Amino acid sequence: MTAVTPIRMPKWGLSMEEGTVVDWWKPQGASVSEGDDLVDIETAKINNTFEAPASGVLRRIVAQPGETVPVGALIAVLAEAQTPEADIEAFVLEFQASFTPQDAAAEGEGLQLSTVTVEGRGIRVGRAGSGEGEPVVLVHGYSGDLNTWAFNIPALATVVPVIAIDLPGHGESNKDVGDGSLAGLAEVVAGVLLELGVARAHLIGHSLGAAVLARLAADRPQLAASLTLIAPAYMPGGTLNEDFLTGVAEGMRAKDLKPALEMLTADPGLITREMVEDMVRYKRLDGVEEALSALRDRMVSSDDGAALQADLAKIPRAVVIASRNDRIVGAPADLPAGFEVIWMDEAGHLPHLEKAQAVDEILLRQVGSR
Repeated sequence: MTAVTPIRMPKWGLSMEEGTVVDWWKPQGASVSEGDDLVDIETAKINNTFEAPASGVLRRIVAQPGETVPVGALIAVLAEAQTPEADIEAFVLEFQASFTPQDAAAEGEGLQLSTVTVEGRGIRVGRAGSGEGEPVVLVHGYSGDLNTWAFNIPALATVVPVIAIDLPGHGESNKDVGDGSLAGLAEVVAGVLLELGVARAHLIGHSLGAAVLARLAADRPQLAASLTLIAPAYMPGGTLNEDFLTGVAEGMRAKDLKPALEMLTADPGLITREMVEDMVRYKRLDGVEEALSALRDRMVSSDDGAALQADLAKIPRAVVIASRNDRIVGAPADLPAGFEVIWMDEAGHLPHLEKAQAVDEILLRQVGSR
C-alpha cells in the first residue's frame, strides 16, 4: 500500500476526550501543504483550527461537520493523488476496525497536583513528564491558572519534566497576593523552585506570568536555562488594557465576564461557554475578587513596568511570542538585542491556545528537543 497519512482528532489539553468537527477549510480532493489551516474543531475548553500535519491531497473526509468523535479517531486521510482509491478505502476500514478510544486516552499524561508552602502561603503546583534534564516552569497570566497550559503540557511532557504553578490569588493557591509586585510574585516562584530542589529551569510565562519570569530572570539569572515570554505584559512599546483588567476583577456574572474574556482572542468565537462558566466559578471563591482587584490596581498604578524594562538588558537572551492584534498588552517594540520576537498576528492574547501547534514547536526548540 502506498503512503497514507491519517488525520486524527487532536488532543488539545490533558482533559480533552472528544471534539466536534465544525467545518473543513479544504474540500475533499484539494491539495494541502503542511501547516495549512485544515479543520475547525470545537472542544469543551476552546474552539480552534487544526493545521495539516503533512502535505498531500485530502483524499477522504471521514468526520463530517457537526460530528463528535473521540480523541485519536480518524477524521480524514491525506495521500498522493495517484494513490489508488482502493488503498484509501482499505486504510480507513483497517483504522476504524482497530481503533479504540481507550488507546487515545492513554496517550495523555495528567498533572500530578500538590501544594508547596512558600512564605506561609500554599501554592498549587502541577507536575508532568518523566524525562531527564532541566525542567520547564510554566506561569500563567492575570486571572488564569495552571490549566492555561493544557494544550502545551502534553508536548513538553514527552521530553522534559514540567512544573506548572498557580500564582498567589489564582487557581487553588492561597489568595494572599502580598503587595502584588512583580518582584514579590517572582520571589514566590523562586521559593517554589527552591522547595522542589530545582536549581535551573526553562522559564515559560504568559502575560503577567511572563513579566514575573522576566523579573525572576533579571534578578536571578542562574535560574534561567532559557526564557520564553508569550504575550508578555510590561514590555517596551506595549499597552495595558484597563477595561479588561477591571472587567475580570469586578465581573461576577457570565454576561459581565464574557465581553472581557472575548478580548483575549483574535476570534471572539473561540471563547466557549465552559471557559466563561469556569471564570464565574473562580470569581465566586473567597478572596478572589480582592486578589484580582489588588493586582489590577498594582498593575495600572505602580512603576513595576518601568523597573522591569530598565532591567531587561540584564537578560542575555529571550524568545518573545507576540501579536500585533493583542488587545490586552499590545505589541512589544525596542526590545534588547538578545530578544527574538516571533510574531503570531493571526492570534490575539492567547497564542499558546489559539495556535497551540505552532507555539509548541517553538517551546520544544527552546528546551532543546528540536
